[in-house]
Amino acid sequence: MNKNLKQIAVPLVSVLLGLVLGAIIMWAFSYDPLWGYELLFKKAFGSIKSWGNISRAMGPLILVALGFSVASRAGFFNVGLPGQAFAGWIMATWFALSFPNMPRLLMIPMTVLIAAVAGGFIGAIPGFLRAYLGTSEVIITIMMNYIVLYGGNALIHSFPASLMKNKDSTIDVGANAVYQTDWLRNLTDKSQMNIGIFFAIIAVVVIWFLMKKTTLGFEIRAVGLNANAAEYAGMSAKRTIILSMIISGALAGIGGVAEGLGIYSNVYVQTSSMSVGFNGMAVALLAMNSPIGIPFAAFLFGALQIGGVGMKPAAIPEEVVQIVTASIIFFVCAHYIIEKMISMRSAKKGGAN
Repeated sequence: MNKNLKQIAVPLVSVLLGLVLGAIIMWAFSYDPLWGYELLFKKAFGSIKSWGNISRAMGPLILVALGFSVASRAGFFNVGLPGQAFAGWIMATWFALSFPNMPRLLMIPMTVLIAAVAGGFIGAIPGFLRAYLGTSEVIITIMMNYIVLYGGNALIHSFPASLMKNKDSTIDVGANAVYQTDWLRNLTDKSQMNIGIFFAIIAVVVIWFLMKKTTLGFEIRAVGLNANAAEYAGMSAKRTIILSMIISGALAGIGGVAEGLGIYSNVYVQTSSMSVGFNGMAVALLAMNSPIGIPFAAFLFGALQIGGVGMKPAAIPEEVVQIVTASIIFFVCAHYIIEKMISMRSAKKGGAN
């Protein structure tokens, strides 16, 4: 089996095995897995509103996953995506609240730009430390999540009283800064679909072009394969490391504002790191860091997220959906086992022929 076919087969087999494992777990706890999955898929795909909500979930997931994929292609495991997303959400909301009368045609691009700068700045810190001091980006990005979480909460508490609804939450931004639009709501039967999905689609095209057709993309891939060889070939590994982490953080920041202003229309104190950051990593892993595969993986995660609430009539807790999702990621991470199974099957067929 050729490499391209394996890249498609491994995620598909992972999804299938994850669903099977989820069914076994449901059966072990005396739930009906067939009824549960039937309800899940009916809820996820049974109405135009559900399709709209799936697209709403997809936007931030795609953006964060693209950020993770860029860092991964450079050879780094960026665990700081939740913090970078939160930074983008906070700063974009602060900007929107500070300039409430800015026209919408200017406000929306500015919130995206502010979020990208904030996320990129947070991403640059571990990139700089890795490039010049050789520190582990995994440890630094994990610690940065806590720094941004508690620092961001403190920043929200310090906002002027005129911008606060209560001590832990800001007032809503103006209609000119909200990512939801009347025409998308009317098109999808009052769903939460918003323009974040369009930003995500644009980002997919841009990142695909960057990685496949530009010198910077080639350098990122080269450094990811072998930083010493890239240096020997005349590339600046340090510059590439920092740029890849800036791009990664910027995409996560945009994902954060797409989640925040696309759903909540304000920013509030968080009790833990943003789940969209970790879910975006899972999406990227399922897509094997392919920009083209990421939207399909995000669609699956969005469908599981929206459809999970539909399992209530079968008395199946929503946490079971999270088990299914975790199982899929487990099998993706154990892809070498699946690849070995596929290779053995292909060899067996070849021998028979």
